[in-house]
Amino acid sequence: MDLAHIRATIEASIATKQRLLAQCSPDIERLVRAAVECIRRGGTIFFCGNGGSSCDASHAVGELVGWFERKQRRPYAAVALGHEVPTLTAISNDAGYEHVFSRQLEALGKRADLLVGISTSGNSKNVVAAVEVAKRIGMATAALTGEKQSKLSALTDVCVRVPSDNTARIQESHLLCIHLLCAGVEEGVPS
Repeated sequence: MDLAHIRATIEASIATKQRLLAQCSPDIERLVRAAVECIRRGGTIFFCGNGGSSCDASHAVGELVGWFERKQRRPYAAVALGHEVPTLTAISNDAGYEHVFSRQLEALGKRADLLVGISTSGNSKNVVAAVEVAKRIGMATAALTGEKQSKLSALTDVCVRVPSDNTARIQESHLLCIHLLCAGVEEGVPS
């Protein structure tokens, strides 16, 4: 990879984030507010996604249960669905991969909780199934997706639709949204 390609990729990432700022700030604010309200009422924030989005889910949990920027604070309740290998493989084998998140949420979710589904396409079957279960439970729901109208954007209470159709640019912006969520919770929830 030459310098011109490196420069073009970084510029594309910056341009996506500028569009995110211009077009999605109100939705990001709603996402952060939903997360703060969840933690204030004693709920748990559940995250789920596939592949890189699964890593983003786990990253968010690490920042909330551990620390993000404020070191002197209590841990916040957060869970990345699908990260317990025995549970993941049992559900996949016995019920099908589309149930790996929803089955866990049926066992663990409560009305006070928030589910954040992460999917660049917005149509991942297992994430959609989890949102459907969350809605039946009465949980708040949110999603991080790409720019296209999708099942998740239609189903969730809040959806941040990153204005891009490039998977890498969408994922980079999802991480920024997760960091904003974590910062917002640290700022908005008393220690």
